[in-house]
Amino acid sequence: MNTKTRYNPDKHHRRTIRMCGYDYAQEGLYFVTVCCRDRACLFGEIVDGEMILNPAGRMVEKCWLDIPKHFPHAVLHDYIIMPNHVHGIIELTDVVAGATNVRAKNFSPLQFRSPSKTIGSIVRGFKIGVTKWMRQNTDTFPVWQRNYYEHIIRNAESYGNIAEYIITNTARWQDDNLYIRINT
Repeated sequence: MNTKTRYNPDKHHRRTIRMCGYDYAQEGLYFVTVCCRDRACLFGEIVDGEMILNPAGRMVEKCWLDIPKHFPHAVLHDYIIMPNHVHGIIELTDVVAGATNVRAKNFSPLQFRSPSKTIGSIVRGFKIGVTKWMRQNTDTFPVWQRNYYEHIIRNAESYGNIAEYIITNTARWQDDNLYIRINT
């Protein structure tokens, strides 16, 4: 007898935080936040308003900066590694650098997009890279809370406000809703 319980939406009440019907593979700018499990401060500390990355934090930054190597349609904008979370703006483009447009006669385009082109796939790949390093180099596991937060950036004003928020995040750390006071 199978003792595993199948997912039942009436029983489990799992809700999505994504916009219903939105194509998260389409071109655009996305503000993402990825948080450590239980808000654990794993990536360094804020000293005098500046983020000092520890080895795990440096690996998080490397994995973040490597995103375009694995997802050529992703362009990174402002980002910040915080003690227990990461904020960043990712732009998805339809154009891959160096690619040429080739069309086949009498061939209709596919009506779906590869999941590997979604913002969710990019975040998942980033989290996997960090988790793999953490498992090999620390005794901290799990690293991440389930899922991630995103905001679709729709205009220049929103972009400016979010970029400013990212850039000044370390200076406002003690007022951040993800701040955890560490007894020292």
